[in-house]
Amino acid sequence: MSVNISKVQVISFENEKISFDQFKGDVLLIVNVASKCGFTKQYQGLQNLQNKYESKRFRVLGFPCNDFGNQEPGELEEIKNFCSISYGANFQLFQKVHAKGNTTEPFTTLNKLNPAGDVEWNFEKFLINRQGEAIARFKSSIEPESTEIIEAIEKLLD
Repeated sequence: MSVNISKVQVISFENEKISFDQFKGDVLLIVNVASKCGFTKQYQGLQNLQNKYESKRFRVLGFPCNDFGNQEPGELEEIKNFCSISYGANFQLFQKVHAKGNTTEPFTTLNKLNPAGDVEWNFEKFLINRQGEAIARFKSSIEPESTEIIEAIEKLLD
């Protein structure tokens, strides 16, 4: 199933409603993040991707999520400070969301991408092309700087 997030609205870190329309023309990697997870070290790889490709209009968008093992209990400012201090991560963060069960955007829409279904754990990644179409989904265990993800990103940036 084709999934386009262009019209989807989310709540920014600053608590403002924004539409993914504003990212049209950018390649996005959307990730549900958590600070107390075995995959938390992926913050570094995500930031490395952002640094490497941002000049080509690539962006990592992080959505804190406390759905899995209560691994993101903190407030937004705490989360942002943790990311910055621990991993040098400064990619864009949004308000907390739900990625499973009674989901909230962007995951209500993204979870329709094959294989459809709820996000299974923290740090699941969705790759979005410049037209706002979700074109790939990567499980938590796939590292941000894996060959699989880098090749998929570079293909969209060419």
